[in-house]
Order: sequence, then C-alpha cells, then structure tokens
Amino acid sequence: MSSGARPGAEAAVRERIPDVETLTRRLGEADYLADEGLATALFFAIGLPQPLLLEGEAGVGKTEAAKALATLLDTPLIRVQCYEGIDASEVLYEWNYPRQLLRIRLAETDRGGLAEEQLFGDDYLIRRPLLRAIEHPGPRPAVLLIDELDRADDDFEAFLLELLAEASLTIPELGTITASHPPIVILTSNRTRDLHDALKRRCLYHWIDYPSAEREAEIVRRRVPGAPAELAADVAAAVRNLRREEIQKAPGIAEAIDWVAALRLLGVQRLDADAAGRTLGAVLKYREDQDLVRERGLEYLAVGDGD
Repeated sequence: MSSGARPGAEAAVRERIPDVETLTRRLGEADYLADEGLATALFFAIGLPQPLLLEGEAGVGKTEAAKALATLLDTPLIRVQCYEGIDASEVLYEWNYPRQLLRIRLAETDRGGLAEEQLFGDDYLIRRPLLRAIEHPGPRPAVLLIDELDRADDDFEAFLLELLAEASLTIPELGTITASHPPIVILTSNRTRDLHDALKRRCLYHWIDYPSAEREAEIVRRRVPGAPAELAADVAAAVRNLRREEIQKAPGIAEAIDWVAALRLLGVQRLDADAAGRTLGAVLKYREDQDLVRERGLEYLAVGDGD
C-alpha cells in the first residue's frame, strides 16, 4: 500500500487478491464481469496504490466496479456523489452546532464553566465521507468512490486532488488526521466535461467501453436471476442496435438490465415488436428517443421475432 499504510493492511489485501487472474475471478463471483484491461487497472489501483479514474459512457459499469471491489475485499464502500455546486464541507466534516448550543445552555443553567475543547470533541464531530474513509480502521482499506467527478466544479476537483494525495486532513480544533489504511480511490467520469491534467497525471486511467453482446447478455442474466438466456441475448442485441441510433441518451448496461427485468415481469420469453413497444420506457428515457425509434419501426429491435 502507500507509505502511510500498515504492513498488515497490504498482507490482508494480497491474501485476497494475489494477482490479476484472482481479481478477475473474484469480481465474477461478485457478479461483475471485468475484462483483462479493467481488472489490471483495478489491481494497480490496489497494489501501487494510486487513484484510478474510470471514464466511459453512462451505464457501462463504472460505479458497479467500485461496488464489486468493496464486496470482494469485504470492506466498506464510501461514496461521494458529485453534483454541480458540491462543497468541500459536505464531504469532509462539520460540527454538530445544535448539540454544541445545547451543551452551552446546559452549562449556563448549571452555572458551570465550559472549556472550548469540551465543545470540539469527538462527540460533536459529524463525519462526512472523506473523513470516514481516512479514519477507517481496517484491516483492509475502504474503497472510496468519487462518483461522476465531471459534474463538480473546478474548485472541488482541485481540493479533492490535494486531499487524496496526502491521505490526511486537518481539523483546526483537533489537528491532522492521517490514514493508517489509505483508501483505495476510484473516480468516475461520464466525460460531460474534461477533467484537469493535474488530476489525470496523478491517476491511473481506464476507459470502460460497452461490452460485447455476449458479455452483456451474461451480465444481464447474472443481474436478473431466472431470465431466459434467449431473452437476455435478444435484449443485448436490441440495445446494441439502439446505440447506433442518433438518440439523446444511448442505453447502458443498467437499462438493459431494467429492460429484461420488465419483460420478465410480463412473462415475455423472447423480444418481439409488441413487447418492445410496451416496455420501451425501461430502456429509453427521453420522449424524443422513443418517438424516433417508433418511427423507425420496432421490428428491427425484435430480434426474437423470427424464432
């Protein structure tokens, strides 16, 4: 691990993930099918260690990769969901001001003294995700997921980079807190804006593309237990056709899973034009996209019609 990590933490992780092949297999056991490139990138993020930036279209499994990694390591997943206007204080820590005020009033009622350190102790500290990740006691490091970093502004990105580089933070009233088990950091971006070169220089990088139709069908079957293999294959092929269309939001793997779940709920065994029309809202989330596909004709999605 990093220089701040305890030797036992490295051994605890190596015991579970000694090589890329084991990591790939264990990700599969957590129902996440990773190709060799992604598994290798995750292995480096764990072993070097270094933050890993995952980019790709929405819905290709970037967030799920971090979730699966936390599952196989049997360690907490600590997630920061980024959005426009997110502030550092929302992800670091804050003081419980109402409780502090109540403590002050009780002290005044009792006519007793109240030292400043009594108000700024552990009992009054509200831990936000980054502080929880740094304070995680082990035995294995937490997985810290910074999700959709491209939605945040430049200032937040700059702040985050400095904090992650040090694996520590300073609380003025308490001092500096340094991680004994620095978290495994996964950052994701849908590339709605370019991230700064300064961040990319400090990260490993991997682009997650859409999987092949065969792999996507297998992913869907794992996520929708009991789904017919033919139906999963039909939907995987139909989704690939949709991604070739000039639509606002191409469906990701998550939409393929939702589509199969909806079709299975209706008792559908193969995807035909009627079933596609009834369930189009599970895979296309814009009216204009649905209109375009209906005008094009649903038959080209109904790959199971001829069987």
